[in-house]
Amino acid sequence: MDSRRDFLQKLTLGIGATALTDLPATARELYSGPKADKQLRVAIMGLGSYGTRVAEAMKDCKMATLVGAVSGTPAKLEDWKKKYNIPAKNTYNYETVSKIKDNPDIDLVYITTPNSLHYKHVLQIAAAGKHVLCEKPVADNAKQTREMIAVCEKAGVKFYIGYRMHFEPHTRELIRMREAGELGKIMHVNNYMGFKSGDPNQWRLKKALAGGGAMMDVGIYALNGARYATGEEPIWVTAQETKTDPVKFKEVDETIMFQLGFPSGVVASCGTTYNFNNYERLYVIGEKGFVELSPAFSYGPIKGRTHNGPMNQPVITHQTLQMDGIADIILNNKPDPNVSGAEGLKDMIVVDALYESIRKGGAKIMLAGK
Repeated sequence: MDSRRDFLQKLTLGIGATALTDLPATARELYSGPKADKQLRVAIMGLGSYGTRVAEAMKDCKMATLVGAVSGTPAKLEDWKKKYNIPAKNTYNYETVSKIKDNPDIDLVYITTPNSLHYKHVLQIAAAGKHVLCEKPVADNAKQTREMIAVCEKAGVKFYIGYRMHFEPHTRELIRMREAGELGKIMHVNNYMGFKSGDPNQWRLKKALAGGGAMMDVGIYALNGARYATGEEPIWVTAQETKTDPVKFKEVDETIMFQLGFPSGVVASCGTTYNFNNYERLYVIGEKGFVELSPAFSYGPIKGRTHNGPMNQPVITHQTLQMDGIADIILNNKPDPNVSGAEGLKDMIVVDALYESIRKGGAKIMLAGK
């Protein structure tokens, strides 16, 4: 398997007609009816594989519509103008993107550029007065994230993170069961996410662009999953790194095992890797029952079971749900399912502590006051 994209795409199920026939009536109606009268007008910044995935998913959105694109590659902009019917006046490169402030036809910019560019690009878009949706991880560290939040607040724009799982039906059902007390007191969480990284020249293996390795890229899923599985914030962490290929992974981490301790006494045992496949699961054990999702974090279809039997939630393209969900939050003032910049900051505080633990030989790092 050559890349994270190949790994995630292997598990992808689109929202075509075949998928729709398997959905409950309410879901079929949502994604077969007319588009909403009021729509969030979106430009995508960074036209790589993930930006393209979002663009394709948005074809089925009812409350969000793709109207703009930002790229440093002229050929990509030309292709997107034709493929997605984007007006030339709504396309920008990285040198001209500040001019987006003068374009009243764009409401929000979705930043899908490499991780370490998020900080710079969020500040640019906020300065242009547009709402911001930024792919995770939000930044290289908590310090950058705090500044990003402050700049967006000062500019009066909304700032959200691409936590698509917070809109995914199986994940939402897990959270509902936990909040309803159907699992009882949470006793243990076991989460992991990883894959075998292929191309040694890809940007994800270059710290200047990626910020970190497996932990930043896909370990963030296991970390965020532990937080929504418990409904708590960790108060201590420990982490250990192993590296089997010090040449390929010279600049970034390869495999990290980490533990999160929560106020209730729950300990989450988590892991992430760039070294092997078939490593993806979220398992929550409570006094009254359990939830297991596997696959748990990839593009889908997510599959799950509980102490009551198999889960049977709708299968809808995650990015479609996410973009309509963000539109609903902004346009209709709907509740935020924990996808704000503040949610991203909570994860980055923990990520900083995990890397600190590794530097200190796996020492327990307390999070109080961080």
